[in-house]
Amino acid sequence: MRFFRLIAVTMVMALTCGLSSIAQMAKPVKMNATFNKISETEGEIVFEASIDPGWHMYSTNVVEDGPNPTVIHFDNLKGAKANGPLKPVTKPIQQFDPIFEAELFFFEKSAKLVQKVTFTGGPYEVEGYIEYSACNDQNCTPPTTTEFKYNGEAKGAMKEDATDAKKDEKKNEANADEKAAEEPVATTPTLTTSTDSTVQDSSIFIPVAASDYWTPVIDQLKAFENGGKNDVGHSSLWMIFLLGLLGGLVALVTPCVWPIIPMTVSFFLHRSGDKKKGVKDAVVYGISIVIIYVVLGLIVTWIFGASALNNMATNAVFNIFFFLLLVVFAASFFGAFEITLPSSWSSAVDSKAEKTGGLLGIFLMAFTLTLVSFSCTGPIIGFLLVEVSTMGSIIAPTIGMLGFAVALALPFTLFAMFPSWLKSAPKSGGWMNVVKVTLGFIELAFALKFLSVADLTQGWRILDRETFLALWIVIFGLLGVYLLGGIKFPHDDDDRHIGVFRFFLAMASLAFAVYMVPGLWGAPLKAVSAFAPPMKTQDFNLYDNEVKPKFTDYDAGMEYARQHAQPVMIDFTGYGCVNCRKMEAAVWVDPTVASIMNNDYVLIQLYVDERTPLAEPLVVNENGQERKLRTVGDKWSYLQSSKFGANAQPFYVLLDNQGNPLAPSYSYDEDVSKYVDFLRGGLNKYKNVE
Repeated sequence: MRFFRLIAVTMVMALTCGLSSIAQMAKPVKMNATFNKISETEGEIVFEASIDPGWHMYSTNVVEDGPNPTVIHFDNLKGAKANGPLKPVTKPIQQFDPIFEAELFFFEKSAKLVQKVTFTGGPYEVEGYIEYSACNDQNCTPPTTTEFKYNGEAKGAMKEDATDAKKDEKKNEANADEKAAEEPVATTPTLTTSTDSTVQDSSIFIPVAASDYWTPVIDQLKAFENGGKNDVGHSSLWMIFLLGLLGGLVALVTPCVWPIIPMTVSFFLHRSGDKKKGVKDAVVYGISIVIIYVVLGLIVTWIFGASALNNMATNAVFNIFFFLLLVVFAASFFGAFEITLPSSWSSAVDSKAEKTGGLLGIFLMAFTLTLVSFSCTGPIIGFLLVEVSTMGSIIAPTIGMLGFAVALALPFTLFAMFPSWLKSAPKSGGWMNVVKVTLGFIELAFALKFLSVADLTQGWRILDRETFLALWIVIFGLLGVYLLGGIKFPHDDDDRHIGVFRFFLAMASLAFAVYMVPGLWGAPLKAVSAFAPPMKTQDFNLYDNEVKPKFTDYDAGMEYARQHAQPVMIDFTGYGCVNCRKMEAAVWVDPTVASIMNNDYVLIQLYVDERTPLAEPLVVNENGQERKLRTVGDKWSYLQSSKFGANAQPFYVLLDNQGNPLAPSYSYDEDVSKYVDFLRGGLNKYKNVE
C-alpha cells in the first residue's frame, strides 16, 4: 500500500501545480516602503520587495527600449529634495537576454532599494510612488506602483542649499508643464493610428455608451475557460507526462531492456509455482520501477529548485552543458562507446536482492534493472530531464519521470498477467540497434537547440536560423539515408533487406528534411518554430507577412468594430514583455495566423507600460483600494484587471463588438495550431451568435 500512496501523492502534487498555474491575476512582488529620518538634514525612503519563486523584478538600469526598470516618481516634494537617484542596495543579477540583445539586471527572491532626500528646513512633505515590473518564463506583469506619503519637520540644510532646492523645485515644475504641453493625451475615446492599416477619417466614430465596453466579463471568461481547452498550465504538465511516456516506450525496444522482459516475467511466474503470487510480484516489480524513477525526478527537482529550473532556459552555461551532454549520448547510440555504470554496483545490488525476500527483494531487483539498463536508458533519461527542466516548471522532472517509468514498467505487469503474449512478442535482434542509432540522430538534432540558446545569449551569431536549419536538414537527410541502408554503424548487422516500416520511416525523415529547405530563404516553418532560432537572425529573408494592429486605443477600436460589424482581438502587451516578442516571432509569422488576425479581426494592441501621461490622473477603485492612473499604460492595465480579471502579459482575448468574450483567453504558448484553433473558435462563436 505504501507504493500506491507514494504514487497518489505524486499525482496530487502534479494536479496542485497545474491548478496553481491557471491563476490569471499575478501579484509576484510585494513591495513595502518605509521612511527613516537619519538626521535634521537627511532622510531616506527604503523600499523592500519580496519576489515570488520563479519571478524576477528588473533593477533601476535597463537598456533603451528594454524591459521596464524600477523607478521612483515624486508627486509632491516640499521642504526637501531628492539626493541622487534611486539606488539598489541588493546587488542585482546580471544576465544577457537574447530578445533585447543586451545585458539585463534584475532581482530574484528579494530586493532592497533606497532613495535619499535632503531637508531644506521647516515642514516637509514627500509624496510619490515607486513603479516596478516583474516577469517569469511565461508572463510579465504591467508596471505596478506602491505609493508613499511622509511629512514632518526638520531644521534642514544650510541656507544656500535651501535656495538651490527651491530652484530645483521650480525647474522641475517648469519641465513637467512643458512635457504636458508637448504630449497631450485625451482620456476619452480617440482614434489612434500609427500604421497604414486602418481608416484615417475619424469622423465616422460616434462614441455611444463607450463605458459599456468596460463592463467586467470575468465570469463569462471563467465559464469559457472551465469548459474550454486552453488550459496552458494543465496541458503543459500533460505534455511533459506524454513526453516521458514516449521516452519510456523507446527505452523498451533498446537492447538493454527488451531481452530482460521475458526472463524477468518467467522468473516471477515460476518462482513460487503460484500464478497469482507471480502476477502480484510482477505488479510490485512494475510499481517499484515507477517509484525509482519518480524519486529520481524528485531528486532533480530538489537539487535545482524553482529558480534554477526557470533560469536554465536562457543560461548559457547550462545550455552548453546540455548540448555537450546530448552530443555524448548521441555518439554513444551511434556505437562510439558504451555509457555504463561500474559493474560492481549492479552485482552488489543483485546479490542483495537474492538474499533479501519479500517486497524489499523485489524492489532491489527493480533497482538492478535500472542499473543494468543504464547504457540505453541513460541517454533517454538525460534528454528527458534536459527538456522538461527548461520548461520552467518545478514539478516537471517528476512528471516526466512518472511517464517514463509507467511505460517502462507496464510490459512486465501485462506479460505477467497474460503470459501467452510472450510467444507473439518480437524477438531480440538487429532492429533494436536501428532504434538506438535513430535515437542518436534525434538527440543530435535536439542538442543544437541548446547550443542555439547559448549562441543567442552570448551574441556569438555562429548558429543563425539558416545555419541551424542547414544542420537539421543534413541530420534528418542522413537519418533517411541510414534507414535505407546507405550508412552502417559499428553494431549494425549486414542484412541488406529493408523492412516496410523502416522504409516509411526513411521517407518521413527525408520528407522532413525537404520541408525545411524553404526555411533557408525565410519561410516560417511552423513545425520547427519552437526549436529554430528567431526569424530576426535570418540574414536572407524573402518572407513578409507582418501582423499590424488596427488600433492602439481600446474605445476607438471597439467603436470601429461596432460600426463595421467585426469581432475584436485585444492584445495586452508591453514594450518590456519578452514573451510577447516570442509569440510575435514564433506564432504571428505563421501565414494562417497572420491572415486571420489581419483580415477577420479588428486587432487592438494595448501597451500596459506605455509611459505617455494622461491629461489628468484618474482615480479608480480596485479591489477596495484607490488607485491613481497616471499614464496610458496605467489605463490599459486597469482595463485588463477590471474587465478581464488578469494582469499578466501576453494576454489575448477575443470579443464581439459589444465587449463580450467569444472564447477562452490565451496566454503564452507557442503552439501555432492551438493559436489557430483559438482564433477560429472565436470567429465561429461570433458567426453563430450573429
